[in-house]
Amino acid sequence: FKKWKQHYLSLVFLLLLAVSSAKVFERCEWARVLKKYGMDGYRGVTLADWVCLSQWESSYDTGATNYNGPGSTDYGIFQINSRYWCEDGSPTSNGCNIKCSELLSDDVGAAINCAKRVVKDPQGVRAWVAWKRHCENQDLSSYVQGCGV
Repeated sequence: FKKWKQHYLSLVFLLLLAVSSAKVFERCEWARVLKKYGMDGYRGVTLADWVCLSQWESSYDTGATNYNGPGSTDYGIFQINSRYWCEDGSPTSNGCNIKCSELLSDDVGAAINCAKRVVKDPQGVRAWVAWKRHCENQDLSSYVQGCGV
């Protein structure tokens, strides 16, 4: 119980921290940020794919979190999982070598760098369930339409 309580309290702290610095992007604003960070075509993933993924994972919210159960929470605009990619006090591979709280900032550099790391793995963009459900094999042109990107 003590370990669960400690994890719960650290999660509450992270959520409070996220609320203070989180940002919800507008669709085109997010598309322009992704393009600026070199995400268009990165590892074969189009800008429209990234925008679609972000819409369905977090609604473009850098402060989004989703607790999946003990030892697994998704963080930030890409909903990057703590079990594999970041450190939040629970067992992790920490593939991005960052604290999960860094994924909750309105400064999206850490989140974008970690997303780039995730797509380097064999699953690529298919690591995101929301992308497979909502974006794969779909016409995604509407996600970047009118954005000038």
